[in-house]
Amino acid sequence: MLNFSDVSVRRGPRVLFSHVTLTIHQGQRVGVTGANGCGKSTLFALVRDEIHCDVGEVALANGLVVAHVAQETPALAVPAIEYVLDGDRELRQIEADLAAAEAADNGERQAVLHGRFDAIGGYSARSRAARLLSGLGFVDSQYQRPVAEFSGGWRMRLNLAQALMCRSDLLLLDEPTNHLDLDAVIWLQEWLKAYPGTLMLISHDRDFLDDVSDTILHIEQQNATLYRGNYSSFERYRVEQLKQQAAAFERQQREIAHVRSFVDRFKAKASKAKQAQSRIKTLERMELIAQAHVDTPFTFSFRPAEKLPRPLLKLEHVAVGYGGHALLQDVNLVLSPGDRIGLLGANGAGKSTLIKLLADSLPLMAGEATRAKDLRLGYFAQHQLEQLDAEATPLAHMLKLAPKESDQNLRNYLGSFGFSGERVDTVVGSFSGGEKARLVLAMLVYQRPNLLLLDEPTNHLDIDMRTALAMALQEFDGAMVIVSHDRYMLDSVCDDFIHVADGRADVFRGDLEDYRRWRLEQARSERRQEVEVKPDADHSAAARKQQRQQSAEKRKQSQPLRKEVQRLEARMESLGRELALVEQRLADGELYQVAAKDELQRYLTQQAELKRELQQVEEAWLEASEALEALEG
Repeated sequence: MLNFSDVSVRRGPRVLFSHVTLTIHQGQRVGVTGANGCGKSTLFALVRDEIHCDVGEVALANGLVVAHVAQETPALAVPAIEYVLDGDRELRQIEADLAAAEAADNGERQAVLHGRFDAIGGYSARSRAARLLSGLGFVDSQYQRPVAEFSGGWRMRLNLAQALMCRSDLLLLDEPTNHLDLDAVIWLQEWLKAYPGTLMLISHDRDFLDDVSDTILHIEQQNATLYRGNYSSFERYRVEQLKQQAAAFERQQREIAHVRSFVDRFKAKASKAKQAQSRIKTLERMELIAQAHVDTPFTFSFRPAEKLPRPLLKLEHVAVGYGGHALLQDVNLVLSPGDRIGLLGANGAGKSTLIKLLADSLPLMAGEATRAKDLRLGYFAQHQLEQLDAEATPLAHMLKLAPKESDQNLRNYLGSFGFSGERVDTVVGSFSGGEKARLVLAMLVYQRPNLLLLDEPTNHLDIDMRTALAMALQEFDGAMVIVSHDRYMLDSVCDDFIHVADGRADVFRGDLEDYRRWRLEQARSERRQEVEVKPDADHSAAARKQQRQQSAEKRKQSQPLRKEVQRLEARMESLGRELALVEQRLADGELYQVAAKDELQRYLTQQAELKRELQQVEEAWLEASEALEALEG
């Protein structure tokens, strides 16, 4: 359905693509990866016919409906839900044609249009738009608010909802999770799994890519190559490619030893709790990931903190908020060196507010906060990117922090964050979001904090930089609190989670998979409650007798459902074990040799089939559980 034939593209002096030939077939779910600036967004512009090849041709099948997320949102007065409905262009055209037919009193034309309107789901379109808005974090009271009243991040969510509203054949998503919280990312992941068309997705979130994609299109060294399987499969293939290079192989061996050291260290102190075991699995996975990224330009680490007092910070019965309104109440938290806490919860629940409180950027409304005398904060927030001096260079920013340090030492230091050559002396105003984020991180790391507060640190960072940051955080000796929608980052660096919701900040007992399932079940429960109509209570004797009879009948009816739930639970466990064995085999480097190509393909196919069946069984289990709950409720 989409063909690139001998495509070459140049942007100024830079060659982005050189003689690229590839085909994307109907129904494929393609994750597009590569370093920042390699040409991923240019690839999408070629597909949308916004730019043209210098050489070659990009051809799409005739009549293909292509949807993408607009990067700009005008300050419109239209309600949010109407803006989302505009994404279904045929729907809007039929509505306009119907209005014209009604004005002309053309009954025959109206009948034809109503038939088509019904065929495309027009009568349920508003409900579909509302579900999209809800999944992306909007509440009912916001549906009728004018687009102009929303901030930039929420307008980007509206653009995403509008793109999802389009009944497209090909959906192009460029970093769709950047403006989402983890709850919305989980919802979007499930939506994309059910999307019936062809998907091309630019993302630096490896877990998101793993869950959604079945093919990876990797852009590197002016070429674009397709790989079967998800992102983890691609990384395993890349490990074997790099092993063929002597220098890369030596670095791989050093990284293996490096990662194993903190895997062993964590194992030594970890409990048998499920959450700890989940973290151990993630750390063991890092051994492979580190080998796949040994050619990264990013090689930084946190220098040891000068002092590590215990505790670093203590909150007791704290309330905090804005304008006299407490967003969070009765917060109790003690942070000591070695604590690694991830904050979970929807946008607006108070995660960033809690981070700001810890950073002493918000005053207390109640309670007490005790900060150690030698507390040294390292605070990363998105607004800090805009506070960089646009007219200053990275070297100038570092010289402000360390005026006595030599230029050469600071240049070497900046090189570990990917600033080398002319980029060290380039003014920040011309930098991309990713480069600004790297510079803020470089400045933060240099100051040797003992408490790190990270609010969405991975936005704009490519996979290489995210990997380097996760590796560096493993060895950080202070305390850390992080907000992130990147599940791999959270899984890699957090020992504990706090769920922020309903004005509280409470410990979440479980791992991120538990959180994902809980959020999906909660969303289904909320949808049930929306349509549930509760009858008025009747306390008469006849009513009580009838209720007893109904309860007995319900128990009788629930037996098959209860057995079905148990059967599905057993099947989920069985599939989980099978999938673990297959993925263990896929982690074997020998499988990626040329001689084992057929065996590799067999295991990749088996992995995809097991994942697909596991998803189907999970959905069936949730439906059966809901039906059982409704019957017994």
